[in-house]
Amino acid sequence: MRNSRLRPVKITGLSTYVPPRVLTNADLERMVDTSNEWILQRTGIRERHIADPGTATSDLATRAVQSALQEARVAPERIGFIVVGTTTPDTIFPSTACMVQNNIGARHAWGFDLGAACSGFTYALTTAAQMVATGAHDYALAVGADVMSSIIDYTDRTTCVLFGDGAGAAVLGPAEEGEPHIIDFAHEIDGSGGAALMMPAGGSRLPASHETIDKRLHYVKQDGAVVFKFAVKKTEEISRRLLDRHGIDPSQIDLFVSHQANRRIIEAATERLGLAPDKVVINLEKYGNTTAGTIPLALADARREGRLKKGDLVLLASVGAGFTVGAVLLRWSL
Repeated sequence: MRNSRLRPVKITGLSTYVPPRVLTNADLERMVDTSNEWILQRTGIRERHIADPGTATSDLATRAVQSALQEARVAPERIGFIVVGTTTPDTIFPSTACMVQNNIGARHAWGFDLGAACSGFTYALTTAAQMVATGAHDYALAVGADVMSSIIDYTDRTTCVLFGDGAGAAVLGPAEEGEPHIIDFAHEIDGSGGAALMMPAGGSRLPASHETIDKRLHYVKQDGAVVFKFAVKKTEEISRRLLDRHGIDPSQIDLFVSHQANRRIIEAATERLGLAPDKVVINLEKYGNTTAGTIPLALADARREGRLKKGDLVLLASVGAGFTVGAVLLRWSL
């Protein structure tokens, strides 16, 4: 998008999906040594949606994609590219993007999964936008979807209270001259922090074995203090880097949508940026951390509440395992 020969790209459809079953803090009180007050004070989460056994990430993603295509009025056959940001693919291979492609009948599309954890949607949005910007494809899908309950240890109170399941999808297409569009992006990774948030087993370093299962290494493990400090610092830094590049003061932002991991992280980062609370979306109390699904869920809620209007200057920001860091600046086009 920094190349003047690239065409502008806009979001032409956005939709989300969460499974109907709800797991409340009161439910968790009966499962582990925790309390509603403890969870609320440390995270801001009241409930989260949990997929039924046998429900896969592609199932949630497909529901979100189908509704997004309807809003965009784009037939599946016109989609040229699909990227699914996910930490919980249906299978290691084939990719979840293949499952979504088949489910929706996008017979001319190609694509892949993108592993950026909680930055999955910002990374997917950027990747799909570039495919449209270059003219490689007229329409592309950016999906963020996770069934985090499939990799959560519900005997570990430090992690099981945090996560929920959900999906969001955006249809991207070319924007006409003068239309609101995606302006720019900034991303980075810092692999030195990888050990602070990870699922230790299941890959090539620690393949599944009786030992890895007995040690419960196929679940999310987190050093909460390290993740918290990094997330606050980098959410501010990546946001400022992107805004400074365009000479935009944080006060000019109409809506700030951060990855929804923890209320305290979002409030600390936005306070550093000097953003007024009415410009910040926080909806994690209803969903928990849905990993790649949080930003589209927050955008969708902001639209329903009338807080997001066509032409608004919107800043998306995310920090995830890896560590991954991302931000996208856009004028809202719906």
